[in-house]
Amino acid sequence: MRKLLYALAATTLLLTSWAHAAPELRSDHPERYTVVKGDTLWDISGRFLSNPWYWPEIWHVNPQVANPHLIYPGDRLALVYIDGKPRITKVTSNNGIVKLSPQVRSEQIDTPIPAIPLDAIGSFLTDTRIVSSELINQAPYVLEGKDGRILTGAGDRVYARGKKPADKVGVFRRSKEFVDPDTGEFLGLEARSIARGDISAEDGDVLTLDLTRSSEEVRIGDRLLVSEDRRLTTSFAPSSPDQPIEGKMISVDGGVTQIGQYDVVAVNRGSREGLEAGNVMAILKSGNLARDPITNETVELPSERAGLLMIFQVYEKMSYGLILQATRALAVGDKVTNP
Repeated sequence: MRKLLYALAATTLLLTSWAHAAPELRSDHPERYTVVKGDTLWDISGRFLSNPWYWPEIWHVNPQVANPHLIYPGDRLALVYIDGKPRITKVTSNNGIVKLSPQVRSEQIDTPIPAIPLDAIGSFLTDTRIVSSELINQAPYVLEGKDGRILTGAGDRVYARGKKPADKVGVFRRSKEFVDPDTGEFLGLEARSIARGDISAEDGDVLTLDLTRSSEEVRIGDRLLVSEDRRLTTSFAPSSPDQPIEGKMISVDGGVTQIGQYDVVAVNRGSREGLEAGNVMAILKSGNLARDPITNETVELPSERAGLLMIFQVYEKMSYGLILQATRALAVGDKVTNP
């Protein structure tokens, strides 16, 4: 009973401290900042805040500014105080005096700055998918290219066998199978985009596919899935999950052994646990195993905070995240939790 009460007390303390966490301004924060090309929302958040994931809580929307929720190169940002609380807003200035007054509305020519570097995650947002084994196994598969070719690419014709999924299809290749390291649950299969094309003819279950673009050579056995024109999302903002979440990094793109800044990782938590795109997670490096010299027992030392990642693509049982900070080499198996 005593152990149960201690556990409940510890849980209450954890939830209370988590719920009352608040944005903290950096001691060297600027009073104003002009956005430049190449900035990301994470970069700008880090200029003002010690904990950049609290950006949504201090961002003050000026309704007199066109597209007030988006930030563009050339925008001027200022730290102001509203009802005694710090807020960051877009401003105009007159003789150095910040004004939050009505102004002429105008549309920006530039595109809004992204939350994080899009070149590191673009292929995951537009091409890579997490699917079930049943879906990929039942999808049509490539037989061969025209004239018996076994490797083909954009501009070539290939033949596939199976039920036509749509007129426009993507060619995908089986990649990693994700399994929860703790429970053994199957989380999903990564299907990697290889090419796109149009089905120009159908003879029974033999399909003729004209490839319109390719990032790799199409091979025998690659699968055809419905083509999805997924729009590249840049609108998510750094945020802390709405509820406590604990998980692990279960894979890293490229198969490297040491994970660092701007590496893409898979996490064994998804929408069913409450994760959303834009959520920031702290990475905890597992403590070393030490031998107790008195009892001769093996003791695991406490985990230490070693970095931050942002979730950018969420599926039901798992997610993809981008490493934004790494204070030491990270590895598959390291824990992730609320920041």
